[in-house]
Amino acid sequence: MSTQPTSSAHQDFAQKKANGARIAILGAGESGVGAAYLAQQKGYEVFVSDFGSIADNYKKQLQDWAIDFEENGHTQELILNALEVVKSPGIPDKAPIVKQLLAQNTPVISEIEFAGRYTDAKMICITGSNGKTTTTSLVYHILKNAGLNVGLAGNIGKSFAYQVATEAYDHYVLEISSFMLDNMYKFRANIAVLLNITPDHLDRYDYKLENYAASKFRITQNQTAEDAYIYCADDAETIKVMEGKQIAAEQLPFSITKKIETGAYLENDNIVINLHQQHFQMSITELALQGKHNLYNSMASGIVAKVLELRNETIRESMGNFHSIEHRLEFVAKISGISFINDSKATNVNSTWYALESMTTDVVLILGGVDKGNDYGMLRDLVKQKVKAIVCLGKDNKRIHDAFEDDVEVIVNTSSASEAAQVAYHLAAKGDTVLLSPACASFDLFKNYEDRGKQFKEAVKEL
Repeated sequence: MSTQPTSSAHQDFAQKKANGARIAILGAGESGVGAAYLAQQKGYEVFVSDFGSIADNYKKQLQDWAIDFEENGHTQELILNALEVVKSPGIPDKAPIVKQLLAQNTPVISEIEFAGRYTDAKMICITGSNGKTTTTSLVYHILKNAGLNVGLAGNIGKSFAYQVATEAYDHYVLEISSFMLDNMYKFRANIAVLLNITPDHLDRYDYKLENYAASKFRITQNQTAEDAYIYCADDAETIKVMEGKQIAAEQLPFSITKKIETGAYLENDNIVINLHQQHFQMSITELALQGKHNLYNSMASGIVAKVLELRNETIRESMGNFHSIEHRLEFVAKISGISFINDSKATNVNSTWYALESMTTDVVLILGGVDKGNDYGMLRDLVKQKVKAIVCLGKDNKRIHDAFEDDVEVIVNTSSASEAAQVAYHLAAKGDTVLLSPACASFDLFKNYEDRGKQFKEAVKEL
């Protein structure tokens, strides 16, 4: 974990006119290219450097904007002389170039931190190990339906920096990962949502859950008494960290196990939200998002809406007609009475647990990919109850076989999305669900989880 360098150069850059000051951007993906454009608009001399190759669409944008860049390596002297460096979230602090920058006290910040200086919009920031994309999308859907002038950014959609440069939104709904939070220092969330904390990405946090949890709690830093902090009262790790923490914002918990005075809770199959004079109630049967995990996502989204004093009618309508996001429990097709669900975004065991927990039929489960040190033990009970066969989709499936060979009669290895879909189709019967919910990263056989999900959907449509 890096700490923010303290140096004479570390002043309020937003107040300081750039006057050709040099800024370097590490990583030329969505966030890096957006940050480069904003920096150029604000008068900085900009240099973009990517250790790998740059995708053609991003390369064209940089060329069109006449922004200097390099790929397939870093030229140290062109980076180490920058006043400040904006780092893409995928680059770890232990990368040699980042270590050199920190050693010489050059501020290294995230795109969110950089772009946040140049907008007065209200910030609604959502983090958590699971559910953040769904919750971010639902909050955005509610706010947009309510007629607010709102942008959607962070880990989702167009980069925040690019939107700050080209739009004039009054509100932003930002999906924030722990990697982004690690390089955010002065940024302030007006509404912070922390959904849950479960082991994920521990390779970036010295394999210590407490380090990862501390990173997630950075979403509350810089909040004031005027702000709101929304959290899950049922999440043990969240509560544990909060016991030793001072949080300035108003605390608004949500729970499905107990009544909450100010916040959200479940009562007689209704979501109930009470915020001072604001009251909201909705039957869980009317929610577009079903499953226990989605009750939490809907509660968190509803609290955000009530903090913003939106009308109950708008919230109820939006929560009832929201369409699930691509690659997250996305219905693909029904073939011969068999439902096919694409949950490719489930890149950790917890996400797969949530997916299985929401299933109401027998399941043929497609699992596998790059294992991030997964503990499959937490899936065993659900697998025993609901899974009739497992189709492995990955180069090395040994740990999946070892984990479930006593619980599932059929475990089959496949090496492509097409093969996995075909095998699963033959193993399933009418009324069953074929669920792609891999619990693993995708880059052994695919470019990313989106590529995996798209290939799966194409394969299903060819059955």
